Amino acid sequence: MMSKLKIAVDAMGGDLGAAAVCAGAIDAIKAYPDLSVVLIGQEAIIKGEISKHTNYDNSRLTILNASEVIGTDEVPTTAIRRKKDSSIVVGLKHVKEGHADGFVSAGSTGALLTGATVIIGRKPGVERPALGTLLPNAKGGLTLLLDSGANMDAKPSYYLQFAQMGSEYMQKSMGIQNPKVGLVNVGTEEEKGNEAVKEAYALLKAADLNFVGNVEGREIPSGEIDVAVCDGFVGNVALKLTEGLSKSLMGMIKEELKSGLLSKIGAFLSMGAFRKLKKRFDYREVGGAPFLGLNALVIKAHGSSDALAIKNAIGQCIRFSNQS
Repeated sequence: MMSKLKIAVDAMGGDLGAAAVCAGAIDAIKAYPDLSVVLIGQEAIIKGEISKHTNYDNSRLTILNASEVIGTDEVPTTAIRRKKDSSIVVGLKHVKEGHADGFVSAGSTGALLTGATVIIGRKPGVERPALGTLLPNAKGGLTLLLDSGANMDAKPSYYLQFAQMGSEYMQKSMGIQNPKVGLVNVGTEEEKGNEAVKEAYALLKAADLNFVGNVEGREIPSGEIDVAVCDGFVGNVALKLTEGLSKSLMGMIKEELKSGLLSKIGAFLSMGAFRKLKKRFDYREVGGAPFLGLNALVIKAHGSSDALAIKNAIGQCIRFSNQS
């Protein structure tokens, strides 16, 4: 049985606005009977959006007004300090005060990280929270890439903490026992990489982890490792390349399958397989990326999240909470 959970959701974050967020929250309520959601943002807008939906338990959906919105073009530290009544700040405080079990936002990554670090706080011993993204791999599972965008530079000790947090997350949230951890590098040899990565290698090798050594970027989607550790610059480039490549490949395959009669027949016969493959590479199926190392669960949803992505980001909160 799933324990009762309350998840706070930033209704104002994301490229698609409150319409997508509210729809996703309602879909989550329908999917998870013991879930309640607090939509945080401008009350009039939220009420207008949820009024478009029916056939759900509205007693499990509440609104917490927040008059301000932090834009993606704002300086995170300044925005968090000045916009005390923004949906991100109000939502994080709601979690900090114990009124909700987790927070989901598709808004500014920088503002969310800054706000979460200041308001919710880091776990003891954690120097920097890391953004972990689950990527599909060739073995039909998921590989956790972290940091995938929170820390553009990393000290050797950060890499070790990323590995420890990632390993714990994959055990608790994904049910993988003794996850394999790899350090993303330009080669597999121990002496490869810059000074920070070389020092990080030594720390990982000496730690109580299932560390398999250096891995190159092409090994991240192979399924040979469960946790790929890197700094946020490398991780974000790898993430965006993966997203762009999968989208481009799907488009190229679609064009080729339309190129002739035999191709069209083959496409028809293979339609089911292609749908499954497309679903595996669809970021909406995962929903969001957790900030690891905080005192409470914070999920960063993709900026272009639609209702399905928001629903699954909320679902990720539930899955993690039930394994904790």
